[in-house]
Amino acid sequence: MAGELKILPLGASFAGRVEDVDLARAFGMHELAALRDAWLAHAVLLFRRQLLTPLQQVRFTRLLGEPVVYTRSENALRGQPEVLVLSNVHENGKPTGAAISGRYWHTDGHFLDCPPSGTLLYGKEAPCEGGDTWFVDMRAAYDTLPAATKARIDTLRIVVDRVQSLPYHYPDRPAPPAHQKELWPDKVQPLVRTHPETGRKSLYFGGIVPWRIEGMRPEESEPLMLALQRHAFQPKFTWIHRWKAGDVLLWDNRRVAHKATDYDARKYRRTMHRTTFAGEVPY
Repeated sequence: MAGELKILPLGASFAGRVEDVDLARAFGMHELAALRDAWLAHAVLLFRRQLLTPLQQVRFTRLLGEPVVYTRSENALRGQPEVLVLSNVHENGKPTGAAISGRYWHTDGHFLDCPPSGTLLYGKEAPCEGGDTWFVDMRAAYDTLPAATKARIDTLRIVVDRVQSLPYHYPDRPAPPAHQKELWPDKVQPLVRTHPETGRKSLYFGGIVPWRIEGMRPEESEPLMLALQRHAFQPKFTWIHRWKAGDVLLWDNRRVAHKATDYDARKYRRTMHRTTFAGEVPY
């Protein structure tokens, strides 16, 4: 089915650019099946020159999955809670969305029982430089591990500790308050995740935090995590998207990790609308 779409590979990476598709229009069943096949095959799809209202974005999201709201309500679009606004723009002296978000390697909702399966991100305004989004193919990273390493890690689980992650993600911020752990309880996730639709395995630790491995001593756990991170976050597994206004990215959160990069917020405006797909319990 994916062969019915015109998809151009983006360099030698896992991402693909879908040509001549208007996400605002109606889709037939065969077209949707082709899009889903392409999404599962590539993990990241780029659609250029889109013009979407928030309602149209939510409508298209519903065609591929169930939109889910899991981020802070103050950053949601007024009247459209499924749309998260990422923006440095102010209106009437107030921010229109989250100005700084995800500038570190991560997979969305890693700390949830059912992390989102994917994300649709629409670039309404984009800076001329900076503000890029980087992706790493965690499936390719897993596939290229030695067989002995795969056998060692396939059944391991990590403790996703959001309090532990804070100094890695935001080193310039003060230490979290003592009660933060009550607000952000730990979540245990598989170190290697099996994709529920393709059956393929991927590394599933998201970022550079040396997560604790369940049942393993720290002196054994930390070197293993650091070695896996050094392996995964290599340029050969990475693709960088440099935004233009009207770009839409659709990515598979069960296979890729991603991060945003900095830009000159005093010089440029950047506004993104994000919708997120409901997911499954990782296994």
